[in-house]
Amino acid sequence: MKKNLIKIFGLVTLLTINSIVLNAQTLVNPADQSWYPSAYGAQDEIGAANLLTPEVVKQALGLVKQGKTLALAVPIDKNLPAFRHRSFNLYNIQPGEQGGKSIGPNRFTFNDELVNGWTGVGTQLNGIGHIGIDNVYYNGNKATDFVTVEGVKKLGVEKVPPFVTRGVVLDMVSHYGKAIVPGGTEFTVEDIKSVLKKQGLTLRKGDVILFNTGWLELIGKNNKQFLETEPGIGMNAAKWLADQGIVAFGGDTWASEVYPNPKSREEFPINQYMLAKKGIYNLELIDTRPLVKQKVWEFLFVLGQPLYVGSTQVNVNPVAVY
Repeated sequence: MKKNLIKIFGLVTLLTINSIVLNAQTLVNPADQSWYPSAYGAQDEIGAANLLTPEVVKQALGLVKQGKTLALAVPIDKNLPAFRHRSFNLYNIQPGEQGGKSIGPNRFTFNDELVNGWTGVGTQLNGIGHIGIDNVYYNGNKATDFVTVEGVKKLGVEKVPPFVTRGVVLDMVSHYGKAIVPGGTEFTVEDIKSVLKKQGLTLRKGDVILFNTGWLELIGKNNKQFLETEPGIGMNAAKWLADQGIVAFGGDTWASEVYPNPKSREEFPINQYMLAKKGIYNLELIDTRPLVKQKVWEFLFVLGQPLYVGSTQVNVNPVAVY
């Protein structure tokens, strides 16, 4: 009897230790429901985009001094490396023009393009319906209630208003003194504050914050490394940024968070926190190199995404105006 009690006690102890270890490796608790309803109301579908007030827009317009513009997207073709299952193929079709035919007495001809691809290839806006926690999405929306094979009935990108706000780019390449910040490097709150101080910036409500890591330099040179790992923010930095009232985070990587996570075996816990819990948008594969080259640390950020009804993400070409 005594031996059995010892065995049982040992088993309970082992299970307790394993539980502690497992919890230590967990940044997001799937059982937690305290994050919804949203601070913006139980029916809200746009999250942090609520922060894009007329006052925020007017403040951002004041950043335009030279009247210059920079496109922030990367070109998309079938060779661009993309997350796991995603691909992109474009086909040029000339309907009714086979064999050199033309249309009408004026010999009208035209080119038409057909795209067969995922909306999450290339520079993209990840909406707040894109990432969930155990099939629960922003504002407590359950997948069974709003997700269909023909798109989502809530939280689609067509609901998202235009982004016209202040953009901030943080040069992590300079901060770490490396042309390409190593994959797996976690940006801490202290790192972000240090770069902000060096660049003479403070964050304000409604900002879009972008990180320059040099990661785009790997495209076409080492696509395998590009997709297997990346530098980015950790959970503490994510929480701090959310507290600053940003509307979106992102940069020149494909997930905008440190990957794989050095503190957890979880898949993309920072995206879960930012999108699902806080309604903060993710902007991926933003080409910040031209901004850094010209030392444009703050600028007017303009984004009007394609209104694909029912999509949770979409290709975009944001514009910086300074």
